Amino acid sequence: MDFSQIFSVSLNSLNNNKLRASLTILGVVVGIFSIIVIMTIITMLQNSIENGVSQLSKNTFQIQKFPAMMGGGPGSRAKFRNRKDITMEDFYKLEETLKGVKYIGAEQWQFGKVIKYKNLSTNPNIQIIGETTGGIQTNDWHVEFGRSINEQDVQYSANVCLIGNDVIEKLFPGIDPIGQTIKVDNYPLMVIGILEQQAQMFGSSRDSRVVLPISTFQNIYGRRSRSVNIMVMSESKENYDDVIESATGHMRTIRKVKPGEENDFDIFSNESMISQINVMTGGIKIGALVVSIIALLAAGVGIMNIMLVSVTERTKEIGIRKAVGAKRSNILTQFLIEAIVLCLIGGFVGILLGVGIGNLAGSFLNAQSAIPYDWVAIGLSLCVLVGIIFGTYPAYKASNLDPIEALRYE
Repeated sequence: MDFSQIFSVSLNSLNNNKLRASLTILGVVVGIFSIIVIMTIITMLQNSIENGVSQLSKNTFQIQKFPAMMGGGPGSRAKFRNRKDITMEDFYKLEETLKGVKYIGAEQWQFGKVIKYKNLSTNPNIQIIGETTGGIQTNDWHVEFGRSINEQDVQYSANVCLIGNDVIEKLFPGIDPIGQTIKVDNYPLMVIGILEQQAQMFGSSRDSRVVLPISTFQNIYGRRSRSVNIMVMSESKENYDDVIESATGHMRTIRKVKPGEENDFDIFSNESMISQINVMTGGIKIGALVVSIIALLAAGVGIMNIMLVSVTERTKEIGIRKAVGAKRSNILTQFLIEAIVLCLIGGFVGILLGVGIGNLAGSFLNAQSAIPYDWVAIGLSLCVLVGIIFGTYPAYKASNLDPIEALRYE
């Protein structure tokens, strides 16, 4: 018999024993479903977070007072809060000394503000951001209409601003906002540009913002209202790590950090943030994999038991096949194919259910839809492995039946 004939006989055998095959498949479905549904949700959340933190341009890092992600218990924030604020003086000194950079910028933020235009006002969720011209470049923000903030605006504390689409929807329905004057904490600012819309993060808009020259920002809120963030874009990917190392050394000197003491600032980049996210989700992935392997092992034991019962029930059939010329290898291959096919069917069903239900669950968190292709491949590989491991003994037992004794079996 060639392989196609053996494969056809295996499928016919499974089709003739639907109940037994279904029970076998069910165990595999549970094992694969448990890993795929968890990995789908994690992948959705991870993609949403990565898209959200990828706010800086390529080859860009940020120097800030607080770390991007804080751990270490309840008292950890107090430790970082006691650090000196990063100031514009620090920024200007770094700008003068740091080499190998394409852009360098500074910014300050205020959150939860209401913006007014005539008798209209926004919700109290607007971010007010003071920027240097380099800060707009390193944040990868682009002006869709109008013009951006320039060096003269920063130098002379011009009362101008850029606004996001959420501000336009609230204050300028059907009106061109360019040239209009809005009020930020009762401070008049003329709109000179509209920022391009940005992708949402967990379903939350990132267009609720007003960007103004950092000098104007400090006129409104004071020079010491909040620590300054410094953003640096290297000239190329090749000198990116060197620029980070150089910036760290310069900042230690500027802030008079003694040798041996830890930095009193943190370096944040898209890559470092994503690495931290991967570390956080890594433990969950390992746990899900362990649980799924245990479930698949239980399913594998079930497969072996059912296949052994199948061998016993089909003893006479095996004897007849051997009597008419079937080789041991034909019988062995047939039973192995049956075990692998059962596992693969269970795997495909488990993957479809896992991806579907995982995306449904993730949608309640406003996360982006995703398919964990790497884990789908791992799941199918595990199915084949389980089929081979737990189908080998029943297949070996079937192939070694004595044809004469098998023909006598009732």
